[in-house]
Amino acid sequence: MNIDRRPIAYVVKRYPRLTETFILNEIRAMERLGFPLEIFSLLPPEPPPHHPMVAEVKARVTHVPAAWPAKLGALARGHAVTLATSPVGYGRAFGHAVRRSLGSPAPLSVWRQFLRAGFFAAAARGIGVGQLHAHFANAPSAVAHFVNLMTGLPFSFTAHAKDIYLTPAHLIRERAAAAGFISTCTRYNADFLRGMLPEGTRDKVSLVYHGIDLSLFRFRAPTYAFAAAARKPLILCVARLVPKKGLDDLIAACAKLRQQGVAFRCEIVGEGPLRGEIEAAITAAGLGEDVVLVGAMTHARLIAHFAEADLFALAPRIAEDGDRDGIPNVIVEAMAIGVPVVSSDVSGIPEMVVHEESGLLVPPRDPAALAAAIARLLADPELGRRLARTARARLDRCFDCWENTRELGGLIGRLICEPVQAEPTALTQAA
Repeated sequence: MNIDRRPIAYVVKRYPRLTETFILNEIRAMERLGFPLEIFSLLPPEPPPHHPMVAEVKARVTHVPAAWPAKLGALARGHAVTLATSPVGYGRAFGHAVRRSLGSPAPLSVWRQFLRAGFFAAAARGIGVGQLHAHFANAPSAVAHFVNLMTGLPFSFTAHAKDIYLTPAHLIRERAAAAGFISTCTRYNADFLRGMLPEGTRDKVSLVYHGIDLSLFRFRAPTYAFAAAARKPLILCVARLVPKKGLDDLIAACAKLRQQGVAFRCEIVGEGPLRGEIEAAITAAGLGEDVVLVGAMTHARLIAHFAEADLFALAPRIAEDGDRDGIPNVIVEAMAIGVPVVSSDVSGIPEMVVHEESGLLVPPRDPAALAAAIARLLADPELGRRLARTARARLDRCFDCWENTRELGGLIGRLICEPVQAEPTALTQAA
């Protein structure tokens, strides 16, 4: 692959971030492919703990300072440099911000992205960035679009889940029209985006599954050792504690299992705003001894914990505000280790969990069906082993992050080598 040696700037909301291993894996894979990277983080890094794999990343992280005096100074310098070096582009971006804020229910958000963009435009010029790639179709792609308007640098973005379904359609259409390409991580998302976009923009959408680093996950067929050891089987769920994860349905399913005399222990790994409500639901159902919230874990600890599980259960649904998952990476990681999976048939999940082949699927918001599927898997070792083997084979074929990132690298490589059509700036006029 011919690689332009100018760095690609990854524009992300926050880096590093414990819950976004898919971005971390992609950055590692892009560097392995030979792409020089910079990371533009809209917010300061998340406090520790961080994934150990963060130490493998060579890319420098640039972010707006957190402290107000330093932040104001950095923003002012960035905008002064960008205005001086690209007055036409800066004016174009400013006019876009004015138009966008006049029609926006959140005009301050528009100007926040504009201010960030001036800082990152100056950083991109100083570093010699050749292209920007944003993760998420909301704030990061808005900043990348503003930088594109200011500098003429091409940009692209990856659309995921919440950002697709909660961002107004006209904003996604606008950013898609300006972007070189849009990648997304499920066929469900790709179809949704193409249906939203005008005909001339639809061919910009490419399906690129995230994938995971399969070398980190040693497959072992389910042993069902809990039966011989006379211990309760461990049902593992890993999820942010938010409405779209359907954790209240999982708790209701656990209550039904208890009523049916099915022995189990359920551990929910993750944190989030619904922790208090979920704890109350566990207590109200009398499940305090069987269902436990264990909090967040680093990726290394989580991988080890997957290996202790007998079944993985997650019941995502479409939330009232339209938010939904794509393909949760935790489902893929459970399948990689050999843990049989039960999940709901929403969004992109059926693209990976094929019912009766690589896992069991149930309708969303159906605790009775979820309980029945869990009980069935716990009682049928042969079924669990068959599903686990098929699941791992499916991952090996289509969900290896190194191979999938190669596809994304091809898209980026083609875009960065295309001539940029932009209005003249002070630099190009002087040349």
